[in-house]
Amino acid sequence: MTLQDKTVLVTGGGSGIGLAVARCLADRGARVAIVGRTAEKLRAAASAVPDRPLHPFPCDVADRVAVERVVEAVTRQLGGIAILVHAAGINVVRRSMAELAPEDWDRVLTVNATGAYNCIRAVLPGMRAARDGLIVNISSISGKRVLELAGSAYCASKFALTALSHAVGLEERKNGIRVTNICPGEVNTPILEQRPTPVPEERRAAMLQGEDIAQIVATIAELPPRAHVWEVIMTPLYQEYA
Repeated sequence: MTLQDKTVLVTGGGSGIGLAVARCLADRGARVAIVGRTAEKLRAAASAVPDRPLHPFPCDVADRVAVERVVEAVTRQLGGIAILVHAAGINVVRRSMAELAPEDWDRVLTVNATGAYNCIRAVLPGMRAARDGLIVNISSISGKRVLELAGSAYCASKFALTALSHAVGLEERKNGIRVTNICPGEVNTPILEQRPTPVPEERRAAMLQGEDIAQIVATIAELPPRAHVWEVIMTPLYQEYA
């Protein structure tokens, strides 16, 4: 399968995994729309590599109406969305249950879980009409097993995202739509700035990089429609899973 001229929507596309995925798929010929909360950051990301055009669409995935409008705009300007990559995600510094503020719980769950629901819900009608589509959700190994370092809100949100992915994948198979969960371990992205303690550079260098995740997404996107990859779990070599 080729990605040439396919329309891709990437949330969290202004940095980290989302930006790496967007650039990789654009390299392979896709028309890529990147979504994020900060317009300036999106524009900077879109213009950083002139020969890999990315199309910025500012939007907070927690805003359901705004998501619907962005999907309409992307479809109108770039064509029907063939692939959604949901990479938007946040965490907070004060993340243990003893410290976690109710408003931080709400925000993490809203962005990481409800935000995914908002985006999936918005793209599904077009994919159903096309009888084809791929949705890739960037979850976490914290959505497979609880990690104390990740915090209770983040783990809960990623467990919800993992379940949402599998449930939608089961329901939408009959419509030609595939849903894949990617569950990485530690990745060197800006979300590390929200760790309770700073992460040393040597640790960051040993982590997975955004480009590693992007290669997996591209490989899945180029599989024939008959192939459904339900889940990918990947970690840096030093990190245990089980």
